Amino acid sequence: MRDTENMEAEMEYDDGEEPSFSDPEDFVDDISDEELLGDVLRDKPQEADGIDSVVVVDNVPQVGPERLEKLKNVIQKIFSKFGKITNEFYPDADGKTKGYIFLEYSAPSHAHEAVKNADGYKLDKQHTFRVNLFTDFDKYMSICDEWEAPEKQPFKDFGNLRHWLEDPDCRDQYSVIYDSGERTGIFANDVKEPIEIEERARWTETYVRWSPKGTYLATFHQRGIALWGGEKFKQIQRFSHQGVQLIDFSPCERYVVTFSPLLDTKDDPQAIIIWDVLTGHKKRGFHCESSAHWPIFKWSPDGKFFARMTLDTLSIYETPSMGLLDKKSLKINGIKDFSWSPGDNIIAFWVPEDKDIPARVTLMQLPSRNEIRVRNLFNVVDCKLHWQKNGDYLCVKVDRTPKGTQGVVTNFEIFRMREKQVPVDVVEMKESIIAFAWEPNGSKFAVLHGEAPRINVSFYHVKNNGKIDLIKMFDKQQANSIFWSPQGQFLVLAGLRSMNGALAFVDTSDCTMMNIAEHYMASDVEWDPTGRYVVTSVSWWSHKVDNAFWLWTFQGRLLQKTNKERFCQLLWRPRPPSLLTQEQIKLIKKDLKKYSKIFEQKDRLSQSKASKELVDKRRSMMEEYRKYRERAVDMYNEQRPLRLELRGGVNTDELDSNVDDWEEETIEFFINEEIIPIGDL
Repeated sequence: MRDTENMEAEMEYDDGEEPSFSDPEDFVDDISDEELLGDVLRDKPQEADGIDSVVVVDNVPQVGPERLEKLKNVIQKIFSKFGKITNEFYPDADGKTKGYIFLEYSAPSHAHEAVKNADGYKLDKQHTFRVNLFTDFDKYMSICDEWEAPEKQPFKDFGNLRHWLEDPDCRDQYSVIYDSGERTGIFANDVKEPIEIEERARWTETYVRWSPKGTYLATFHQRGIALWGGEKFKQIQRFSHQGVQLIDFSPCERYVVTFSPLLDTKDDPQAIIIWDVLTGHKKRGFHCESSAHWPIFKWSPDGKFFARMTLDTLSIYETPSMGLLDKKSLKINGIKDFSWSPGDNIIAFWVPEDKDIPARVTLMQLPSRNEIRVRNLFNVVDCKLHWQKNGDYLCVKVDRTPKGTQGVVTNFEIFRMREKQVPVDVVEMKESIIAFAWEPNGSKFAVLHGEAPRINVSFYHVKNNGKIDLIKMFDKQQANSIFWSPQGQFLVLAGLRSMNGALAFVDTSDCTMMNIAEHYMASDVEWDPTGRYVVTSVSWWSHKVDNAFWLWTFQGRLLQKTNKERFCQLLWRPRPPSLLTQEQIKLIKKDLKKYSKIFEQKDRLSQSKASKELVDKRRSMMEEYRKYRERAVDMYNEQRPLRLELRGGVNTDELDSNVDDWEEETIEFFINEEIIPIGDL
């Protein structure tokens, strides 16, 4: 029947009668264009007059026709770096320019970039550019004269972010990722066994990072980074950066840098983003060609500056503006590497040889950009920069090929940063170098050199008289890494991965080998912040079997073996710098015997079976039981009237309590009788 109707309709249409598409007279159109064609309207070109791509540059030199072309070339050179300039206008009067110009870019983003980087650019002593968007003039003209107080934002109390420093037993904390990354835990270090502080499933999707002072724990997620802290590790901040893979903190913990290879456009850089930790706001974005050498940005020790190296250019930025220092980068042809001093705002960088020009290492003071020392080097293959933790010394490892010889010779160029004119001492090594490491708070350094099976370790001391002495050399060591204690003096020589986890604990005060041990297939070594303990571990990310971490004393005595299913990573929580002055620290060391009795008493208590933790646990359990019993007695007394009512006024509570009034009666029951014939016995 339905097919017949369709056929009739088609026949009517074929007869030439067009169907009516008009709405009935009472029809009301209640569907908006946005609901009906929302996706089409979003792609509709927006009407624009082009002024959002125009910038106004003020404080431009006033010149006549004879110098106008030169001025235009200078302006083009400065402002074309930010994008393509499609139009320019130089107003004039009485034969001279008026001192301001208009530049139009091909895109609004280029205009914004020009304002951000060129505003405040110093052309010469008399002329400093002021750059504004042309559209800003309309915005400033329409500002209301009546001031409105900003809305008060509620205060979020995250608690004491450094509560772990108040632990009476001064236990350090560390993070552990295990179960192939599914679980993350925070533990307090204890000689007997780790004390769990917090443990969560799927807390992070890859790995975690502590901030430099230990205030925040950063976790990684597909949508961005989250920061956690406080006593219960509440979420303090989050940064939305899709596909984030790497992060880096500024030393002051005020800024965090994130890298993601997913989102980056020519007009809106999104590969690298610098965030304000306190507010969570994006400070600035940067393009990134490659993340092979992370971190891309290197920070000054106080967090006031950060620098980035590109082809023949060293760009130094200042905070909080995130703009270029003095509005321009440093042009350094052939620059290969650079590094900040950990103690001062000094940058060290090196440049390879170029024809007849020797290679050179330069020390530059910032923000003045004064070169405080330049060292020329010849026949250079490669250089590596190694700063001592306090910035007292800089070691430049120089690989050279001297003329007339075969092979590579290594020199250690030691810069004495605290002495006048920064003198340089040289230590020559004819064997191949495996590892180099400075003593963190001292003037010694250790070098692993040679080739397996004859690997040697040498200890040198930089003396005040301008000499560098070889203190001691151990030969035939199974080691490929050097790990100094954060406090200096002690170190661990480790043969990681391919060397099957050989360990040597050394006291460099007299260069004695305190202990030789082994953690088979160890992949990582981590010192705690105090230098009292060291952890060796076998990560599931490196090996799929024997995943565990072992806790040692600084002398090499094994304290714990902790097996975690598919253990991945252990990181100690850093401690902030001490608030004590050097004089106060010296006084404490002087009176250490006075405190030693207290420490010994605590050690004895911790070694006994009834340790402080156990006593506290039992005391808390007893207190909980006492409170529970009081609540039960109160409930029992409250229900007495109800019991009397239900039992007809008989106080059954007293029936079982008057034991003295009881009468004992014995009742016998006949159960069974069996007769056995005597003859059968």
